[in-house]
Amino acid sequence: MKVLIVEDETAAAVNLQAILRKVAPAYEVLAVLESIEETVEYFRDATQTVPDLVFMDIHLADGESFRIFDSVQIDAPIIFTTAYDEYALQAFKVNSIDYLLKPIKAEDLQHAIDKFARLTRSERTDYKGRVDEMIEKAKQESQRVFLVHYKDKIIPLYIDRVAYFYTSNEKVSAFTHTGERYVVDRTLEMLQSQLPEDEFFRANRQFIIARKAVKDITVWFGSRLSLNLTVETPERIIISKTRVPEFKQWLTAIHPAD
Repeated sequence: MKVLIVEDETAAAVNLQAILRKVAPAYEVLAVLESIEETVEYFRDATQTVPDLVFMDIHLADGESFRIFDSVQIDAPIIFTTAYDEYALQAFKVNSIDYLLKPIKAEDLQHAIDKFARLTRSERTDYKGRVDEMIEKAKQESQRVFLVHYKDKIIPLYIDRVAYFYTSNEKVSAFTHTGERYVVDRTLEMLQSQLPEDEFFRANRQFIIARKAVKDITVWFGSRLSLNLTVETPERIIISKTRVPEFKQWLTAIHPAD
């Protein structure tokens, strides 16, 4: 049995390989991939060995692993590994998709391996169909909610709560309408492609702002605009002269929820 591991935490990857050697010594680990980009490259490379089973962490350094399936097709069964809390595991339970909760234990890994060993060809096809369905749902929902780290937990952050996203020192933070700040494991470019365009606007290189957070606007030097939000911001938000018409059209557009 040939296994592929998609995991960006070195300690977690080492632990999984150690347990695999213990409970399933005949299993061969083909590679340990640390990102969406690496995984896509692996499956696009026709010279790479196709795995029989994939262990895949949900939350990778460059985004949720569900995004891998936008670029490549993976026919092997997938066991997701995750440190998420009960909220994030509901989708797996409802769809009967197998997952391993970190830190992974030998008995849990043994149970998962035994389960897949017993699957018939038709059962594997059915399982893959349920995985595909859950991934599509997760990608759609990811536009409305993000999972963010807060202290020792991972919590859901609904975009309705977000007043703006701000980047500084290569870190992106989400600031809520009530003043909370959460670090987001995405770039502004990634967020811009995922957020609803009618609700969020890329103001400049530092900010993506929520429509509901715009308090008032000041005409600034050089025909630019300076935005004031309903919450404090770490620096002034300036709309360039060339983007003023686009911003005004976005702000004044009528939407079904208005």
